Amino acid sequence: MNILAHACLSEHNEDWLIGNFIGDFIKGNPASERHGLEPGIVAGVRLHRAIDTFTDDHPDVAAVRDLLHLRCHKYAGVAVDVFFDHFLATQFAALMGEPLETFTTYVYSTLQQNSHRMPLQAVPMLNGMVRYDWLMSYQALDGIDRSLKGISRRTAYASGLDTAIVDLELHYKFIGDRFNHFWPQLAAHAEEVGRHL
Repeated sequence: MNILAHACLSEHNEDWLIGNFIGDFIKGNPASERHGLEPGIVAGVRLHRAIDTFTDDHPDVAAVRDLLHLRCHKYAGVAVDVFFDHFLATQFAALMGEPLETFTTYVYSTLQQNSHRMPLQAVPMLNGMVRYDWLMSYQALDGIDRSLKGISRRTAYASGLDTAIVDLELHYKFIGDRFNHFWPQLAAHAEEVGRHL
């Protein structure tokens, strides 16, 4: 899943939120001394990985990934993550019990106040997220399109992400239905993982 989902599944735990945000920047054992992470942040990285593994293996995600494969090839999973964040954003208050704007303010302020506890390479992404208000922009299709185009500029190979919005518009109901079936299962899994961190 993408940034919004990882943040939601951190359960308003500050350390887990940081770990979830930096998860893709941490290679190998997150508890290794070379990373210099505090135990709570290590737990957040582990939660991030558990979310990613569950997501990658889920049949609803696979169904959307297969749909996008012709355009996005190996980057289809990236598109699914962004698309699912869109559906999470559009239903945020109903799913999470608070307005998206309130949650976004919490995420931005918490991460900015703790940027000194992150790997240096994660800070530019944080700054860009806040500057361009990524989490709020996920509600609108043009925000999703901008996000995908931005990712496509950073991929090593042609990704198809720059035009992936076409598939979201064509298959909007199908993709939304897959998200709605998948999300409660992911949330339950993340809660279970969190009990053992």
